Amino acid sequence: MNKGDPLGLSAVLEDGSVRLEPLEERHRSALRDACAEDEAIWQIYAFPFDRENFDASLNRLLENPARHPLALLVDGELAGMTSWINADPNHRTAEIGNTYVRPKFRGGEVNGRMKRLLFAHGFARGLKRMSLHIDVRNERSQAACRKVGATFEGVLRNHMITWTGHERDTAIFSVVERDRERLGL
Repeated sequence: MNKGDPLGLSAVLEDGSVRLEPLEERHRSALRDACAEDEAIWQIYAFPFDRENFDASLNRLLENPARHPLALLVDGELAGMTSWINADPNHRTAEIGNTYVRPKFRGGEVNGRMKRLLFAHGFARGLKRMSLHIDVRNERSQAACRKVGATFEGVLRNHMITWTGHERDTAIFSVVERDRERLGL
């Protein structure tokens, strides 16, 4: 699993029925099933977790020391995943990404409760800034960022080439320490 978490971001976090816990091998089968519920979405993600690419992508995620993935559970059922990415203890920053929520849990309270847990934990661990990087084609995720109170900062043009070869423009959102009061954190 991922090592080198000097900020202690990889932890169990709970808010009622919503639980985040370090993503482990024991989550593989349930996560594979969850990711298979929306095969089309992987075309607009940087990395594919569709049926064909799931195992290789999960292996890379679990082995990447710059990512600290978390399983998302709702009432004990695996509902998706998210990750801390490129946590920088010197600058006190981290990205929240690799987020996938299975279709039946979208549009309600789950994403907001998950993000609030992450934001509160990040600030408690000393972060000053958390960013979210979204493919501009992913309008649902951009709307979700706005809904949880993240600030749109702009677009990085041709930010990366995705697994499909698409030259991705990336919308950047953030939550910074001075947002804590506004967000009730």
